[in-house]
Amino acid sequence: MLGTARLLAHSLTDARVSVGLSWRNLGHALTLPNEQRSADPRQWGVLYLGGGKIGDNARRLCKDPLLAVGRDGEPLADQATALAGLQGIVALDGNWAQAKALWWRNAWLTRLRRLVVVPDGPSLYGNLRREARADALSTLESVALALSVLERDATIRERLLVPFRELVGRARSAGIRDSKRDRRTRR
Repeated sequence: MLGTARLLAHSLTDARVSVGLSWRNLGHALTLPNEQRSADPRQWGVLYLGGGKIGDNARRLCKDPLLAVGRDGEPLADQATALAGLQGIVALDGNWAQAKALWWRNAWLTRLRRLVVVPDGPSLYGNLRREARADALSTLESVALALSVLERDATIRERLLVPFRELVGRARSAGIRDSKRDRRTRR
């Protein structure tokens, strides 16, 4: 409905939207045709979907709304080390089913550091979009939150959310609503 990945890419100087289902590796996903770029997957993170909610114990472990998790989805003990030195992050954009398909079709993603956003509130989408989970955020909101933690600068999040707030406001003014949510409530 209101895709935020392109809006995010227009707001950041070194962001790229790669459209497709699978790529050979991280470098391939980051490049344009006829361009070569090498990237060390150990120095990149992926906003990981995870299997469920991060528990209260995990929230206590890390006071920041961004957690580095292991392959088992459990938070890593040394969050500072796990989050240090990242060169970039990959965000899978799309609905939940599409994001899961991207995760499973691109095995190289498992070599990146897994990062989970722990939202401090609901998505700005509100009732414009039905979420698979109550703690779900848009791609833009997730990346904004992650970057603000990684860069230790809360203003990054707020700057990135300005155009998203405008987009959501215009959608509400135009009367746009989640048609799937409307169908469920009419039944």
